[in-house]
Amino acid sequence: MGNKLYVGNLPYTVRDQDLQESFSEFGSVNSAKVMMERETGRSKGFGFVEMGSDAEAQAAIAGMNGQSLGGRSVTVNEARPMEARPPRTGGYGGGDRSGGGGYGRGGY
Repeated sequence: MGNKLYVGNLPYTVRDQDLQESFSEFGSVNSAKVMMERETGRSKGFGFVEMGSDAEAQAAIAGMNGQSLGGRSVTVNEARPMEARPPRTGGYGGGDRSGGGGYGRGGY
C-alpha cells in the first residue's frame, strides 16, 4: 500500500486547501492537489492527496471514502501509477499532411 490517494467525484468548488483540511483529520498531509483544466481553470472533479504514512492513508480511505464533501459523495482509494497513453492520431498531432491550401500554392 502506498500513501498517495486518488480522490474522485469532487465538487467543482473544492480546492487544494479544502482537501488538505479534510484529510488532515486522519494524519499528516504531505500534499493535496485538485486537478484543474488548463484552458478554463476549472476543476476536473478529482485530485490526489499524499499522506504522511501508509497507516494514515489507510485511515483516510476508511474515513473518507463514500463521505460527503461539499455535497457530493467522494471516492477515495490508493492512487495507481499513470498508464501510458497511446499516441494521438489525426487532428493537430502530425500524420500525413497531403493536400490543403495555404500560401505558396497556385502559381501567382
